Amino acid sequence: MSTTSEKPTQIHHGRNIKRFREMLGFKQEALALELGDDWSQRRISLLEAKDTIEDDILAQVAAILKVPIEAIKNFDEQAAVTYFNTFNDTSVNHGPFMGNYGTYNFNPIEKWLEVIEENKKLYERLLQSEREKVEILKNRD
Repeated sequence: MSTTSEKPTQIHHGRNIKRFREMLGFKQEALALELGDDWSQRRISLLEAKDTIEDDILAQVAAILKVPIEAIKNFDEQAAVTYFNTFNDTSVNHGPFMGNYGTYNFNPIEKWLEVIEENKKLYERLLQSEREKVEILKNRD
């Protein structure tokens, strides 16, 4: 007989899709375009509002975003934050290299988001360069 008062955390598939999509720089319209003709920005918005999403749709979205389907199914932001916060907790022994050598004010999620932001900027510059090339080729005729 279990007497635990904790209730299991419900993973919100739609919210996780939105998080990964935004972190990777995808717009809802772009995801809809990749999913096919019967998808629209509105349908993506509705999808991101759903708690649970069918495996076949999750698999398609995961393939487009190039993330494992398990990441969408199992990502729990609160658990991730709790895990990363233990690195600033001096009562937790993280091994010989992180013992009591000081407090590290490093948030890996923020660093990851900074790298993704840099990638988005690089992508935008590449896209602009390609647009300029197309214009030059059009004007050559």
